[in-house]
Amino acid sequence: MAKKVKTDRREFVKYSTLGVLGLVLGGGIVFSPYLKGKENKLRPPGAVAEKDFLALCIKCGQCLQVCPYHSIKLNDIAKGYGEGTPYIDANVRACFACNAVPCVLACPSGALDHKTEKAEDIKMGIAVLEFPDTCLAVKKELVPKGYDNKMLAFTKSVRNETPEEVELLKKFSGFEDKPCSLCVDMCPIPNPLSAIAMVPSASGGRKPEIYDGCIGCGVCQDVCPTSKPSIVVKPRVTYEEYYNDKSYGKV
Repeated sequence: MAKKVKTDRREFVKYSTLGVLGLVLGGGIVFSPYLKGKENKLRPPGAVAEKDFLALCIKCGQCLQVCPYHSIKLNDIAKGYGEGTPYIDANVRACFACNAVPCVLACPSGALDHKTEKAEDIKMGIAVLEFPDTCLAVKKELVPKGYDNKMLAFTKSVRNETPEEVELLKKFSGFEDKPCSLCVDMCPIPNPLSAIAMVPSASGGRKPEIYDGCIGCGVCQDVCPTSKPSIVVKPRVTYEEYYNDKSYGKV
């Protein structure tokens, strides 16, 4: 009898384990397309269409290694599909649009299109004043003390800060107690007013207005001094796609 009980227990464990494994794998098959559909990461400059990008990227990390601003991260399994592929989190460190675009030059597979040769060629997404009610310029509030703490902490956290990062910190200093226009002042493209400018708002304050020169680098999102950035980048969306839709909000 004891032998039969042990045998039955082994069979139960074996088939229960297989059953759970099947459910997990089945769930992955069922849910992974859903997760993929919801995923929309900000990819490095020159990234080809997402489907092609995932097929071409060999996850070598060369783009990450040459980025002078430490902007590029590699996706891990906890962050959804595309494990090992490069992306940028503009809430942490945006792309600062290097004119030589070294990440593209370093890409050996074509996942980053080598036709992207200068900052103006970059098309990563489009900036949007997503939360105008929190925008300091709209509210007519001054840039607060400690606005640069996040950037200082990030730069200190990297092993070897680069000359580009040192210059970035210098450029980002001195805005405390001034009317906020950081998204415009820090825009990295050669002709920033083709991408973003401060204009009067309905509240009597000012607001950032986005133009078709915006490359979607995420700098405006990175440097926004509100606790949750008022201005954000929509990855892989063009100016025409977003701003020709008359349903977007007005301030």
